[in-house]
Amino acid sequence: MRGPQARIEQLAAHMRTGQMSDDEMLQHANTSTSSSRKFRVALLGAAGGIGQPLALLLKMSPLIDTLHLYDIVNTPGVTADLSHVDTPCKVRGFVGAGALELALEGAELVIIPAGVPRKPGMTRDDLFNTNAGIVRTLAEGVAKVCPRAVINIISNPVNSTVPIVAEVLKARGVYDPARLLGVTHLDVVRANTFLAEAVGVPPGAVHVPVIGGHAGATILPLLSQATPAFALSADEVAKLTSRIQNGGTEVVEAKAGAGSATLSMAAAAAQFGELCLRAMGGAPDVVVCAYVASSVTSLPFFSSRVRLGRDGVEAFLPLGPLSVFEREGLAKMLPELKGNIEKGIKFANA
Repeated sequence: MRGPQARIEQLAAHMRTGQMSDDEMLQHANTSTSSSRKFRVALLGAAGGIGQPLALLLKMSPLIDTLHLYDIVNTPGVTADLSHVDTPCKVRGFVGAGALELALEGAELVIIPAGVPRKPGMTRDDLFNTNAGIVRTLAEGVAKVCPRAVINIISNPVNSTVPIVAEVLKARGVYDPARLLGVTHLDVVRANTFLAEAVGVPPGAVHVPVIGGHAGATILPLLSQATPAFALSADEVAKLTSRIQNGGTEVVEAKAGAGSATLSMAAAAAQFGELCLRAMGGAPDVVVCAYVASSVTSLPFFSSRVRLGRDGVEAFLPLGPLSVFEREGLAKMLPELKGNIEKGIKFANA
């Protein structure tokens, strides 16, 4: 029987076969990212159900130099745990209301998933009374400390919380509508996934733009504009649209009181944040669906395809031709979305 050293040498030789050494892998990683600018990102609500998996995904990003984790409780443990992950991104934790301004110092991208999750039987709008106040407080910190940061709002109800943040920033004279984005990317992720499942292709092989808002009927997937195009029956379109609109409820009910869509939301938010950072670093033609100040419809806020640049939203892409079903969905959603927006504005100015 061969000794331990011989077995180690054999294992090491096997692992080298056809693979890069550790030094080679590090050199490859450095070469592939060295031309990209790195950023300081603040994650507000980092100890929550969305915040923790999102923090892990952000820690893996080669575009982030420093990640600030803020929450009112439990960030020391999350920070210690995450600091053991072997990526270059530095992690710092901040806990308690008094640490908010420190957490925001130097932030170039602020991501806000803070708030309470939905439970079975609740709509996103039912979260308003609690989450509206949380988001307003955090927005006041951003306005004071890092008003030029790009802001990603995840906290529900997004249809109302984005207008709240806008009003806070306006009141302090630092509002730049291009830098404030509501994250509706999970609706795009779900639309891609559900359509791919329905037609039997990999999820990464399709893309579906989603417009409107981020709640129920205000979520409108444009299946007629999916790329590549698929021939879907009217019944298939109706069923897919309903599932995409109610994807969050599907998860809430499956978790049976144990939480909401935390993992998929974290994945979508990480993707969206990465796209924002790429654009901020100068990458061209970064197009996303985002809930932003808009003149695409009669409403002051609307989610549609936008092109991102170094300072946030750079241009609005046209909605494109809508099917009869989609035109009906758009007409149906506008009054509800209008009410959501007005509710947020009224709260912020109360």
